[in-house]
Amino acid sequence: MEIHEGAGAAAAAAIAGDGVLDFSRLSLTTFSADGVSDERKRDTKQLYLNYNRLASLPSSVSLFCNLEFLDISSNGLSAICEDITRLTRLRTLIAKNNRLDEFSLPKDFGSLQLEVLNFSGNRFEEIPLQCTQLLRLQSLSLGGNRLKSIPTEIENLISLELLYLGGNLISAIPPEVANLPYLSYLVLCDNRIQSVPPQLTRLHSLRSLSLHNNLLTYLPREILSLVHLQELSLRGNPLVVRFIKEMTYDPPSLLELAGRTIKSRNIPYSPYELPSNLLRYLDLASKCPNPKCAGVYFDSCVRQIKFVDFCGKYRLPLMHYLCSPECTSPCSSNPQSDAESEDESSVPADRLQRVLLG
Repeated sequence: MEIHEGAGAAAAAAIAGDGVLDFSRLSLTTFSADGVSDERKRDTKQLYLNYNRLASLPSSVSLFCNLEFLDISSNGLSAICEDITRLTRLRTLIAKNNRLDEFSLPKDFGSLQLEVLNFSGNRFEEIPLQCTQLLRLQSLSLGGNRLKSIPTEIENLISLELLYLGGNLISAIPPEVANLPYLSYLVLCDNRIQSVPPQLTRLHSLRSLSLHNNLLTYLPREILSLVHLQELSLRGNPLVVRFIKEMTYDPPSLLELAGRTIKSRNIPYSPYELPSNLLRYLDLASKCPNPKCAGVYFDSCVRQIKFVDFCGKYRLPLMHYLCSPECTSPCSSNPQSDAESEDESSVPADRLQRVLLG
């Protein structure tokens, strides 16, 4: 069906709202702008081509030079034409439920000034590098694809506020995700993630973290530093139900022992006395979280899982890093049985409004 056969639908859409053309649900297999006047093309800011039978995005879309919103969802799209890069005012592209993959995008797709991009329900096995070049992007959705990893280049999306990657095959969260200063909503549910990197504590704007239906057995204790977090979804994970007293511990090296001595005893030093590599190493010292311990550690530490009471209702397993096996847990100075052990600290209710465990 050619576009001029749907001219009546175009007129109706224009009456319904200025700057809107709606050609959805017309079973279109091709798209030509011949039936649209030049004035209409200029005035159109929103174009709906969803729920048709288009196999590729036609080049005639580029004739709508002032287009800001384009919905091409639920077609049979396997490619997006190079001409889309001519839409310099395009801010929102909705292309969910198609047959797109990492080879479907034009080379210069990253030059678009997009703020919202939705590629959910396609066949992506990797996040295309062109997507990580969209520096104005605020919302990126790639749920329900076949993604196995998140590229480190994700950190380039410095304007991103929402990242939706649920329903994929992702096994790890790269620390680079923590370099997104405005990220407020992170959805990683229904994947194969086994751990959460402690670097996520740098996501100071994060309000919602969805991790349900993964393979998590614990959370890093640094998650308590997410002061704006209001919703944490954890249901469907094999979260541990017992304290694990000791996990792995590698004895500290001579370098680390020297560094611990300098830091814990506050031995003074200056940049003129030590080589630069040792100065950088000393800056990496982490303080033992046990308030009764004045120790520090660098690379060698004891991992310990303990439960923290959230809002007086939910107990979550969080990972602690202690400086040595002899260092007792911050909240277990009086050892009890696993069944009777209680956490002395809790997270105020106003710090985390919703914890979804089931």
